[in-house]
Amino acid sequence: MCAQSSLSDVLKPIADARGLPNDHYTSDALYHEEREPLWFDTWAGLCVAAEIPEPGDAKPFDFLGVPVFALHGRDGVIRVFQNICRHRGMILVTEPRKIEGAIRCPYHSWCYSHQGRLVATPHVGGQGQNSHPDIRREELGLIEVRSHVWRGVVFINLSGKAAEFTELHRELIARWSEFEVPVYHGGADSMFQLECRTNWKLAVENYCESYHLPWVHPGLNSYSRLEDHYNIENPGKFSGQGTAVYRQIKDDDGSVFPDFPGLSDKWDTAGEYLTIMPNVMLGVQRDHVFAIILEPRGPRTTLEHIHLFYAAPDTSENLRRKNAEQWRLVFVEDIGVVEGMQAARGATGFDGGRFSPVMDGPTHLFHQWVAQRLTDTRQAAR
Repeated sequence: MCAQSSLSDVLKPIADARGLPNDHYTSDALYHEEREPLWFDTWAGLCVAAEIPEPGDAKPFDFLGVPVFALHGRDGVIRVFQNICRHRGMILVTEPRKIEGAIRCPYHSWCYSHQGRLVATPHVGGQGQNSHPDIRREELGLIEVRSHVWRGVVFINLSGKAAEFTELHRELIARWSEFEVPVYHGGADSMFQLECRTNWKLAVENYCESYHLPWVHPGLNSYSRLEDHYNIENPGKFSGQGTAVYRQIKDDDGSVFPDFPGLSDKWDTAGEYLTIMPNVMLGVQRDHVFAIILEPRGPRTTLEHIHLFYAAPDTSENLRRKNAEQWRLVFVEDIGVVEGMQAARGATGFDGGRFSPVMDGPTHLFHQWVAQRLTDTRQAAR
């Protein structure tokens, strides 16, 4: 059992609260303790559907130590399975690839359909005997992981305990209902990764608030100023910020990306940037949206997977590259501060810090979500 930090100060009202204690960013034991309450028992982001765009495409993932793979089935349905053969537990998919026929185990050639059914067990009853009465195929299909695709992101609920995605996040779906249209991934020039030497929670905390804009993002703040931003808070589900000033990027000839159809006037100049807890950071604007999926690699390293989507399947390649580079510059500016906060978690005198009651509401809400889920799990285990 890991050493348990006191979380009572985190759960206080924002004016009196302190942030999560240092060891929640540095401890291997606490990183492991987080897996079930913060990741497995809710809907977490795994990948984007564009990573497996065609029927038969499969890609493996390490989801906080659990091997899984996503598969675009021949029936057009995206599914996620635990990446193990039900025979002797061999990994089935070792690299991204196309699976035209059955999913075949490389060890003893047990085979599974794209729906996860066990369809072949060669020699299981002896040489030339491909069945055995004690091997019941209907009971030995792949272990499917509950999944849901929204806004191009593949979410999974590993434990199966969470409410339906559409119920849990109905407020956010309603908030962004005008964007409930097909989105088109920009392709290879609209995805990139950033490695940060920081705990994943610090990446979320930074994304939640606009307080840091004048000092960390001076270019962005020059037109979308701190005073143009507002907080967005939904306890236990999502938090972040929005701006009343969004400026479209222009190509060399002055052209812009096409808008999403049917948007209200608000979105002519607005943009919103929210984190779906625990690890999916989304942004919406009139002409493109993005998703950042955080992949923790231990308590001190996080890989950010950034994907840009558009309202039309065919957009300017030059403009897409320009847009991706603009966002890359913004996100890279954040790396120094999240890595600086991670380094500071070695300071024994730091007590979790304080929150601005006006500016830090979304960040405090995230701290509370972490603290409450950990506290509830600890109490249930007593």
